[in-house]
Amino acid sequence: MMRLLYNLLFPIVLAGLLPRYVWRMWRRGNFRRDFGQRFARYSSGLRAEFSCGTWIWVHAVSVGELLVALKILRELHRRQPGWRFVVSSTTSTAHSIALARREAWWRPVYTPLDFLPVVRRAFDIVRPRAVVLIESEMWPNFVWEAVRRNRPVLLANARVSPRSERRYRRFAPYLRPVTGLLSGVGLQENAHAALWKLLGVPESRLHFTGSVKFDAVGDPHVPRDFRPVLRAHGIDDADPILLGGSTHDGEEEILAEALRILRVSHPTLRLLVAPRHVERSRGIYERLSALGLRTALRSASPEGSSPDVLLIDTTGELRDWYYCADVVFIGKSLVGVGGQNPAEAVMAGRPVIFGPHMENFATLRDALIEGRGSVEVSDARSLAAATDALLADSSRREDCVHRAADALKPHQNAAARTAEMIERAIIGSDSAAASV
Repeated sequence: MMRLLYNLLFPIVLAGLLPRYVWRMWRRGNFRRDFGQRFARYSSGLRAEFSCGTWIWVHAVSVGELLVALKILRELHRRQPGWRFVVSSTTSTAHSIALARREAWWRPVYTPLDFLPVVRRAFDIVRPRAVVLIESEMWPNFVWEAVRRNRPVLLANARVSPRSERRYRRFAPYLRPVTGLLSGVGLQENAHAALWKLLGVPESRLHFTGSVKFDAVGDPHVPRDFRPVLRAHGIDDADPILLGGSTHDGEEEILAEALRILRVSHPTLRLLVAPRHVERSRGIYERLSALGLRTALRSASPEGSSPDVLLIDTTGELRDWYYCADVVFIGKSLVGVGGQNPAEAVMAGRPVIFGPHMENFATLRDALIEGRGSVEVSDARSLAAATDALLADSSRREDCVHRAADALKPHQNAAARTAEMIERAIIGSDSAAASV
């Protein structure tokens, strides 16, 4: 009954949401490339590849989930170099990054629309050996079709924010027909086990893995050096830098006010702003310029300017920009709810400041605050005061960084534990199928 209702209602809901969905894709740009893949229309080259051998389908929604997936994939490839993977993503930004980073043993595609004929066509072409979902997105037809074909479905790095937990508990009876089919769930926190049991996942299928996002072990990433870019914009290596990472609407003005206050004691301070949604860059540029700040775009020619604010209007670079900062502010924590991931800034060895709204990373936030590995602020003035204290004392910055690193220790080797869970489930499934 649940499947029937879903497949009857899905086309109706899709028709209502389609205009907004298309508009968002248009704003983010580059949506035409591989657009047919959303309807399981693949090039002859891809179809030929899929027809040879077996593939494991890994589904990641956006950039954050894609980066988690790639960490897990590297570990799986180390363990099982003969395995091949299809990595699907939903957003054009994630798909572009996947195309740029693809390797011989995995192929990026767009996520097929969760319309039953489309999903079945995708499975007929790819013929996945198993399905791995990253963090939270479980499309019903995608899961049901995998299970119908006796393929294991695993949820890796399962994400449960306070908001999603309330929603899961409220709609648990309607979610169990999907969640109860999961062959394994990799928990970021042991405390989430009770929720997944409520959602119909047996305890034997629950595995504490830790958060792959917070795991730096075995990460081969070599940061790009952006100092030459800063120099080209007239920003000297000695100039202190406050970086606002993944900012949301309204936080740029708060950072601008903090910059104004800080310039009294740190006259050469520069502000780098990396908005969460790059399509907002033009509006941010205009608003900051209207405040009297010399603002430059990362993508534009330097023109010999020496800006107060450098606006990072390019995608996939934030992780490397952290290494240029002296202090990092984590976005969506002063304006909005949920916060953004502070782990990459911590792993870059930079002191981190955030606002009171870090609900999506509550456990890590609590560990950072209790261990004095970060500073929580409430407005532009407290942000300026916290930044001033850190900029004025290098030993204080170093102590903050060391304490923050300690907060990440429970998540060390999370990628390896997740890969082991996936490997065992797939090999076990293969053995079970061979014995039938």
